[in-house]
Amino acid sequence: MKITNRKAFFNFEVLDRFEAGINLYGQEVKAIRLGHADLTGSFVKIIGSEAYLINAKIFPYENARSDDYDEKRTRKLLLHKSEIIALKSKMDSQNLSIVPLSLYLKSHLVKVELALGKGKKKYDKKQSIKKKDLQRELETDLSS
Repeated sequence: MKITNRKAFFNFEVLDRFEAGINLYGQEVKAIRLGHADLTGSFVKIIGSEAYLINAKIFPYENARSDDYDEKRTRKLLLHKSEIIALKSKMDSQNLSIVPLSLYLKSHLVKVELALGKGKKKYDKKQSIKKKDLQRELETDLSS
């Protein structure tokens, strides 16, 4: 099961992609396997020498006890220290953000695809909408 963040491509210009592990509870892994997660509005923040995924919603697994479960809790990302240092330097020097693109299973592990991205301005978003509309019109003209 692959959970994607489609808003990330609309709001950010994706420059560089990489993969990270994520620290999860057992019920969260089961929920992700069922596709019960949402990455819309989530982002990565580097605090000290550790990276955290903030605002990602992983909905509670229906067969687990969810007495005090917080679906928007901050989750630690599993990256090497050298990767974190490189990301932090790129973020600071080029004014970039780290955005999660997708959550997926790789063998039995849950991985997060992250991207370094530059935020789009309002006029950039309008241009991308126009391009998609033109592409859609061309496809319909060619198919008919």
